[in-house]
Amino acid sequence: MRIVFLGSGAFGVPTLESLAARHEVVAVVSQPDKPAGRGKVLTPTPIAVRAAELGIPVLKPADINEASVRETVRGFGADAWVVIAFGQKLSRELLDGVFAVNLHGSLLPAYRGAAPIQRAVMDGCAETGVSVISLAERMDAGFVFATRARAIGARETSDEVHDQLALLGPEVIEDVLARHAAGTLVGDVQDESRATRARKLSKAEATVDLAELDAHTARARINGLNSWPGCTVVIGDLPVKLLRVSECEGVGGGPPVLGADGVVHARAGAMHILEIQPVGGKPMTIAEFLNGRPRLVGCAVRPFVAAGG
Repeated sequence: MRIVFLGSGAFGVPTLESLAARHEVVAVVSQPDKPAGRGKVLTPTPIAVRAAELGIPVLKPADINEASVRETVRGFGADAWVVIAFGQKLSRELLDGVFAVNLHGSLLPAYRGAAPIQRAVMDGCAETGVSVISLAERMDAGFVFATRARAIGARETSDEVHDQLALLGPEVIEDVLARHAAGTLVGDVQDESRATRARKLSKAEATVDLAELDAHTARARINGLNSWPGCTVVIGDLPVKLLRVSECEGVGGGPPVLGADGVVHARAGAMHILEIQPVGGKPMTIAEFLNGRPRLVGCAVRPFVAAGG
C-alpha cells in the first residue's frame, strides 16, 4: 500500500519502521524542528530523524491544514494515512475522502487526551494498551478498529510503559490496514459513558505528599511521573527526584521519614525507594544515595514547593 505517515514523537517510530519495510511510505509529515537542550539547537522530531535515515521524504509544515500543504499531502494519492502522536489537529478539508487511522496509547474510551500512558500509570491501573481509531472532530472519539492490551508492572515507569506500548503499534496497525484492503474493516462506536480524560501533565503536579496519600497511590504517582515532569520531594533540606519506588507488603503507615533501608512510610503503608536523583545530580540507587549522605537517615520526606508556589 502507498502510505502517508503523520507523526512526531518516538511512540510512532516502531510503526514507521514496520510500514517502511512492508509498504511504500511515500512521505512522512512531522512537526517543524524545535530548539532543544541548553544550547537551544534546532532539533528534528524522532520521527523526522528516523524517516530521513530510511530515505523517506519528510515535510515539516507549521500548519498542515494550510491550503498549499493540504494540496501537497493529498496529492501523494496514498491508500492510507497513519497518524501517531503528530501534534496538530487535522481539518475536515484535509481528511475529506481519505482513509486515515490513528494509533492512541490507551484502551479507548478510557484516557482520551494528551497524556494517556502517564495518567494510566499514575492512576495505578493494572493494564493499559493501544487503540487504532478513525479520526473524528472530537479528540480520540473515532470508531475503534482494533486494540491490544498489556499489564502495567508495579515497578514500571511511564517511560517504560510508553516504549512497550509503542512496540504493539506495528502489529495492530498492520492488522487494520490488511482488513481495510480486504474490505472487511468494521469499527466499533465508543461508549461515551465510559470515556475519561488524560489531561496534559504540568510541573505543578511534580511532587507528592506522603503524609496525605497511601503507599499504593503514592507509588503509582511517582512511577507515573517518570521521566517528565518527575516527582521532586525534599529529604531533610535536600531536593531530590524520586524516580522509581515499590510498595512494601505488610508494612503499616507512619510519618514520612527516610529509613536506613530506603523505606519511607506513607499515610497508610510504606514504600521502598529504588532509584533516586539529587536535583542537578545523576540517577542512583537508594543505597548509593545514602552511602554518601548518611545524615539524611531519619529526616522527613516533604513535598517540594517551588519558589513563589
